[in-house]
Amino acid sequence: MATPQAIPGAQPVAIVCVGMAGSGKTTFMQRINSHLHSQKEPPYVINLDPAVRTVPFDSNIDIRDSVNYKEVMKSYNLGPNGGILTSLNLFATKIDQILTLLEKRTAPDPENPEKAPIKNILVDTPGQIEVFVWSASGSILLDSLSSTFPTVIAYIIDTPRTASTSTFMSNMLYACSILYKTKLPMILVFNKTDVKDAEFAKEWMTDFEAFQEALRQEEEAGSFGGMEGGGSGYMGSLLNSMSLMLEEFYSHLSVVGVSSMTGAGITEFFEAVQGKAEEFERDYKPELERKRKAREDEKIQNREKELGRLMKDMAVSGEPSSRKKPETDMDTLSDMEDDDEDEEEGDESEEGLAARYKQALADSGGEKPSNEDYSFTRYLKASQMNM
Repeated sequence: MATPQAIPGAQPVAIVCVGMAGSGKTTFMQRINSHLHSQKEPPYVINLDPAVRTVPFDSNIDIRDSVNYKEVMKSYNLGPNGGILTSLNLFATKIDQILTLLEKRTAPDPENPEKAPIKNILVDTPGQIEVFVWSASGSILLDSLSSTFPTVIAYIIDTPRTASTSTFMSNMLYACSILYKTKLPMILVFNKTDVKDAEFAKEWMTDFEAFQEALRQEEEAGSFGGMEGGGSGYMGSLLNSMSLMLEEFYSHLSVVGVSSMTGAGITEFFEAVQGKAEEFERDYKPELERKRKAREDEKIQNREKELGRLMKDMAVSGEPSSRKKPETDMDTLSDMEDDDEDEEEGDESEEGLAARYKQALADSGGEKPSNEDYSFTRYLKASQMNM
């Protein structure tokens, strides 16, 4: 079967692969990359894992070309996780150049109209999933991507290690936290189906009674502690409650079983990606636009407040500064008229100065923020990176 064709005029889709260490995430990246090449639709590949030694695919943008992970650890006296986090933070300062490259490669080439633009952007992330998902740099990278392209999270799960109800529920809770942290459409990818079929997981997500039966069998076998036939009633009750709570969560997910070794299920995965890209445009993008508009309005209000404070401090806004009027019994009528004219001219000059301050503020950045502001580029344009 061929990969589903993208909708004409639709934007390229960014697929961000996340998963726990050992889930087969990098192998999955290699498989979908190879699949797209076989369909004559080569993707644009980004590697964000600074600690990996080798990857089984060619990266168009590789964090290792810009940041030396071992030198970061030595320079900042960090451990492995701290080194990865700091490397991502340093790399995030280049996000404006990354977006510029992506926009250039995904747009039609006027000099070579026959050359097809990129339709898929693949992003590989560190195996230490919390370092990417819960860090400021991870949020910057995801927010920047989603502000420019439809972005889908592919959460890779090690199927053989999810065969028990407790590990299955742990994976589901982690996926739930990632979904609500990133606020992006998600696909659950049950990997390694050549070792164990993922039908049991799909059944547990759609049939509550099937999960209850599996849970009862594990309790009787003593899987939750205690002797066979006993077990922990607390653990069983907890898993029961969680399965009921996650029922709504399951309804918003796409679930695909794949094998990175054999390539089984890859076509179904790209069908799910296409569906989630349409969901992004329909449901997620308006919410992102609303939040962006709220941030822009807040910035404008903050600038107005700062301007008001500045005008007040310099006595060029509000009531004019108090000045003692000369004693009337010592002046002639003509002198008093001259003083009144001077005060009016002073007020006019103050109004003119206030106007000039407002104009200067507008010229120096008071304009409405653009999409680049949202994508972290408003203060990173001085950095350079050779890709």
